[in-house]
Amino acid sequence: MLAGAVAATAALIGSLVLAAPAAAVPTAAPAAVDTGIVQTAAVAGFNPENIISDALFYDGNAMSSAEIQAFLDAKIGSCSNGKCLNVLNVSISSRDAWYSAVTGDLVCSSLQGGTMRTSELIYRVQVACGISAKAILVTLQKEQGLTTSSAPSDWNLQAAMGASCPDTSPCDPAYSGVGPQIVQGVRQLKIYKAGRFAKQPGVNFIGYSPNTACGGTNLNIQNYATAALYNYTPYQPNAASLAAGWGLGDGCSSYGNRNFFNYYTSWFGATQVRSSANDPIGNFESASVAPGIFRVTGWALDPDTSASIQVHAYIGSRGIPFVANGDRPDVAAAYTGKGAAHGFDITIPAASDGTVDVCLWAINVGAGENLPMGCRTLTAMSGNPVGEVDQISATGGAVTVRGWAIDPDTTASIDVHAYIDGVGVPVTAKETRDDLKAAYPAYGTAHGYTVSVPARAGQHTLCVYAINRGAGDNTTLMCRTLLVPGPPDAGNVPIGNFESATVTGTTLVVAGWALDADTTSSIPVHVYVNGVGSITTASVAREDLAAAFPLFGARHGFSLTIPLSAGTSQVCVYAINTSGSNPSLGCRTVQATTNGVEMGRAPVGNWETTSVGDGAVRVSGWAADPDTANSIAVHAYVDGAGTPFIASQPRDDVAAAFPGLGNAHGFDFSLPVAAGQHNVCLWAINAGPGSHTALGCKTVTVIGERGRAPVGNYESLQLSGTTATVTGWAIDPDTTASIRIRVTAGTLTREFTADRARADVQAAYPAYGGNHGFAASIAVPVGPSAVCVYAVDSVSGATTSFGCRSVTATSPVTEQGRAPIGNFEELTAQPGALQFSGWALDPDTTSPIEIHVYIDGVGSVETASAQRDDVAAAFPGYGDPHGFRFERAVSPGNHTVCLYAINTVGADHTSLGCKSIVTG
Repeated sequence: MLAGAVAATAALIGSLVLAAPAAAVPTAAPAAVDTGIVQTAAVAGFNPENIISDALFYDGNAMSSAEIQAFLDAKIGSCSNGKCLNVLNVSISSRDAWYSAVTGDLVCSSLQGGTMRTSELIYRVQVACGISAKAILVTLQKEQGLTTSSAPSDWNLQAAMGASCPDTSPCDPAYSGVGPQIVQGVRQLKIYKAGRFAKQPGVNFIGYSPNTACGGTNLNIQNYATAALYNYTPYQPNAASLAAGWGLGDGCSSYGNRNFFNYYTSWFGATQVRSSANDPIGNFESASVAPGIFRVTGWALDPDTSASIQVHAYIGSRGIPFVANGDRPDVAAAYTGKGAAHGFDITIPAASDGTVDVCLWAINVGAGENLPMGCRTLTAMSGNPVGEVDQISATGGAVTVRGWAIDPDTTASIDVHAYIDGVGVPVTAKETRDDLKAAYPAYGTAHGYTVSVPARAGQHTLCVYAINRGAGDNTTLMCRTLLVPGPPDAGNVPIGNFESATVTGTTLVVAGWALDADTTSSIPVHVYVNGVGSITTASVAREDLAAAFPLFGARHGFSLTIPLSAGTSQVCVYAINTSGSNPSLGCRTVQATTNGVEMGRAPVGNWETTSVGDGAVRVSGWAADPDTANSIAVHAYVDGAGTPFIASQPRDDVAAAFPGLGNAHGFDFSLPVAAGQHNVCLWAINAGPGSHTALGCKTVTVIGERGRAPVGNYESLQLSGTTATVTGWAIDPDTTASIRIRVTAGTLTREFTADRARADVQAAYPAYGGNHGFAASIAVPVGPSAVCVYAVDSVSGATTSFGCRSVTATSPVTEQGRAPIGNFEELTAQPGALQFSGWALDPDTTSPIEIHVYIDGVGSVETASAQRDDVAAAFPGYGDPHGFRFERAVSPGNHTVCLYAINTVGADHTSLGCKSIVTG
């Protein structure tokens, strides 16, 4: 299994911060290992000879399907790629009950297949094989991190459980994917016990890592569950691995079984079944929030003492201890001799905003362990202040700011600081603001503020801050450049922007904005065209200016219309100062035209596109008369017969190219024509006196029904079992529409439409489009058949044969309970190793099957998946991945090797024989 580098990397996620005092880390311990914080504390309580009890590991009813789903949802949250275990659907086939060929014991009961959520598959396998869903979830995490991953890779999913994935060789592709991995991984965990396969309880040598030079120790393995874990991940953590907690040890460290223990205890509690008679008891009765605090109530006592005991509260990863010593007569009445001082009703400061888990632990006294009292998910009323600047005004040499501010940690009014160029004025936001009542009902209305800061006329920086109380930081409500108007007149130069100069024919429209920092009033703007001036006032309302210069209002825009003479003109704009120099806002060169005046000029235009359909020719382009902005006529002639229409569709590109003519000069229309070849000519018609303009002539061929037979190609035929798939293309020359294809195989017939995209066909027949390909399947009888393809004429229904091809169909492979077959072909000795080869297949499946190898009675599992063309030829329909060739290290001496071909469903396995050999 993937016990090495992958698991080591996965180990570097998470920590247990401020664990409740006691021997074990309980289920709801704060900041579990999947929260992204690195844990460095040493692992406590790990027993390499008893990692987990049989009662917990082989619990087939540990979790329901709904509980598994809820657990995955809580650990993963929102999935970013749609492949996470909490959203992934998996498919498996149904499986009959599986018994050990060695002991006859049940390994897994029958398993109902289908497509289902991953949580449902985990539940079904748990029940069928008697392996706890908790152990399955932990294995998925320690192998590939999948139980917490919100973006698993395809590799992670393909090797989900690390099943049939040795540390020293690639994973077996026969078990690739989440479904096969879960089924195979759980089945493998169970076979070690049910089949007495590989390591069993008792003394076994367990190494520290795949590097044999690192050594190991003899362990007296105390139960089947621990033996199964060492069979699945065959290494024990060394001292450095355990000292590292969730981190990296040294070069001889392994992490798979250490991480199994860490994840299990972090998520589900102790790995050993124990008595809870001496544990504390109590009740987490309520949890509520108020500004800046959490409130929790309940009671707790320890059966070993009448004294009040500690309760630890965890807000996320932050721990707060307190004593449950409040008066609770009801507890005293229920627990005789323990007294009443066991209640609690405390408030805990919130440390930040957002949603957190509030968890309580009753702390044990004497024998027993701490009691998890449960968790509640609450949204804290905490964090940085919030607020707004509603209004800015300037009067009497000062800037006045109005708004509101609230600190989520308190209902009290908080301070607001306003700064002009770094000089601040504080104020308390305590004015009544009834509009806040609906949005912030828990905080009251005393949160408005008005603050004035001295400021002379001119440009300044204004910043406003809400001052934090409790958790969080101050909040910037505003920080911006602010232009403060006079009086008195400070001699500021006006500012503004010459935004546009638009010419239509001989009419100029000049637009922009201007303001003088010394006054909020609108100021004059002078516009000069070739030195001739015009005056306007920048008084047009501009909301963008009001937002940019809040103390000056909105009326500072200008728009002035000026007649032009034909030709080129220079336009210059000036903002007029109330006192001082008048700045230029810029100059532009414009061009006036006489378009729209009748001068006897010929039309202009362009015939841009031509397309041919069934019984029609479509033409498009544009045409305009430079002497009018009106749309003009275009005449179309087909073989000398004329049709008039108007070029009036919008064409902004034409309007841009011919200022003053507008955009209503496009055309796009269809001409009905008979099938065959035609000459099409277009003319742009002059609106007044003068000549018309030829836009050109083109020869086109129109498609239509002319009784022609379909054309095409029967390109390929592929056979799979009793299903034949044909491909090719077909066109009826009399239509652009996709046509019908008829396929026959013996007495069987199927029709479908040749409507698949084929760019190569479109290139060869551009007038017909590209949707003329076909690819379809038809069932064929067992034995030889001729598969024939015909194109069906779109009008007459007559068929055109594209040919016939011969195939021989074989019966599909189905489960019939047959035993595997194969051959143990060769066994050879190499220095320090044995090599053996052969082939094996199950007649009831085409998939590779397992080979069980026993060398002097010690078993291992391989897969017969190597290519064997001779086997494929001898057993048509089964493919070639049925060969095997393996090598095993052995000591010198006599050895006996026995091979078994393993049935994929039933228990009727096949012995491939035993061979003996001597190695030097």
